Amino acid sequence: MAELQLDPAMAGLGGGGGRGVGDGGGPVRGPPSPRQAGPTPRGHGRPAAAVAQPLEPGPGPPERVGGGGAARWVRLNVGGTYFVTTRQTLGREPKSFLCRLCCQEDPELDSDKDETGAYLIDRDPTYFGPILNYLRHGKLIITKELAEEGVLEEAEFYNIASLVRLVKERIRDNENRTSQGPVKHVYRVLQCQEEELTQMVSTMSDGWKFEQLISIGSSYNYGNEDQAEFLCVVSRELNNSTNGIVIEPSEKAKILQERGSRM
Repeated sequence: MAELQLDPAMAGLGGGGGRGVGDGGGPVRGPPSPRQAGPTPRGHGRPAAAVAQPLEPGPGPPERVGGGGAARWVRLNVGGTYFVTTRQTLGREPKSFLCRLCCQEDPELDSDKDETGAYLIDRDPTYFGPILNYLRHGKLIITKELAEEGVLEEAEFYNIASLVRLVKERIRDNENRTSQGPVKHVYRVLQCQEEELTQMVSTMSDGWKFEQLISIGSSYNYGNEDQAEFLCVVSRELNNSTNGIVIEPSEKAKILQERGSRM
């Protein structure tokens, strides 16, 4: 049997009567054999690509306390006692010492800072609490242990004008109450019949308060029915315009009051 020999030029061609082509229409070429490629010369090979490692995010810069315009919280060292608050609170009074120091960072008020970054303020910390609370909520709260004069002194130092006015008004009111002494009252005794009693009490003038009701029996006869009569005692605080002079009741009121006391 004769052997079928293939032409080497035809080796690698596809069947079907056509020749295999690549994407560009040329013959399909396989990868070079290791013998054809040959060994890579030592020292001339391409270095391996480095694998990228993800970087872990490190801690950001700490938020500064007691300095820096970007920091929100401020630490104050007032006479050795620490207070922590916000710049928004200290900025409620733009002309105050605290706002200029911590919010506006006025160079004229350059203050030293301690090792924690807190502003050093050489004032009494006992009276700083009412100052800081006023800036927080706008109300003046003074405990019994604190003197109003001490709060006024601190309000003037920190240049908080609205608080200075408020403390002065409170001090003035307390002085007026002390100078007046105990509250005095003016009394009146009114005589009325039973059917007039309700109307009289309901139409009482402002400032007058009901104190006592005294029955004085039946003094008048209207037809066949007796009308009961009462003494109504009312009072009000003594007006300052009277300069301490107590208004005496009328003669009729005195007589009615005596009759009521004997019953």
